[in-house]
Amino acid sequence: MSLTTRLLNAHATTRLSSSLPSSASPRYSHFLSTQFASPSLIQFPLTLKPSSTSSFSRVFSSSSSAITATSTMGEAPDVGMDAVQKRLMFDDECILVDENDGVVGHASKYNCHLWENILKGNALHRAFSVFLFNSKYELLLQQRSGTKVTFPLVWTNTCCSHPLYRESELIDEDALGVRNAAQRKLFDELGIPAEDVPVDQFTPLGRILYKASSDGKWGEHELDYLLFIVRDVNVNPNPDEVADVKYVNRDQLKELLRKADSGEEGINLSPWFRLVVDNFLLKWWENVENGTLKEAVDMKTIHKLS
Repeated sequence: MSLTTRLLNAHATTRLSSSLPSSASPRYSHFLSTQFASPSLIQFPLTLKPSSTSSFSRVFSSSSSAITATSTMGEAPDVGMDAVQKRLMFDDECILVDENDGVVGHASKYNCHLWENILKGNALHRAFSVFLFNSKYELLLQQRSGTKVTFPLVWTNTCCSHPLYRESELIDEDALGVRNAAQRKLFDELGIPAEDVPVDQFTPLGRILYKASSDGKWGEHELDYLLFIVRDVNVNPNPDEVADVKYVNRDQLKELLRKADSGEEGINLSPWFRLVVDNFLLKWWENVENGTLKEAVDMKTIHKLS
């Protein structure tokens, strides 16, 4: 076993065993204990070949000053923050990247979402957005929980989160690390079992880079992988993460957009979801229905949107 693998395994083991207090959600604990390590659910390539594009070679060959910089941002706790969200904010380590999606280090979710850090230009991190369609080609949407730190109670695509700084989610090859993370979060947020969303069924269609302020203190600066999947799934939302869910067809989505634009019913959409809708979604929806999703794939371009 290489030194890199031993270091990452030791880091992941320490975090998984120490970051779950007695109040941690049973769903999260059950997922970690019964599914996270299962090789049949979370996939790894047989070999990790060192190359100039490998996340591992970039992370561990980056200068010590770059890594140190990610660990010296302020992490003062926030009074009044929901306990579950606080745990995730301080325990989850996001993957810091440059604008070409090269890994440059890691930082807590808390530090990555402070607007002051985003404005300083040192909080860009890797993210993903899942768009899950059922066999009727309806898109599953979620309304984010009211306890979410960024963009609470907005409607958005099926699942939006981050791959973490751990071996299984740092794999660049075929966006496997991001797909592993998507499977993990679909269970954590929506209770969708891993067997309902095999990692090889996700189609990475493209990447966007965007920045958005939530409330002046918090915000997003993400290099976001857009993952599409067509599956009929069992949904059991986690109230700590999700306030509501619904499937929509294209006409129903257009009506939701109209209400958001006119301010009806207090409906708001997440900024990343709106960017995808305005630039890609309706065309890609046709690809979903026609079974031609592979034709839409463009993982070479990083679309800078605002």
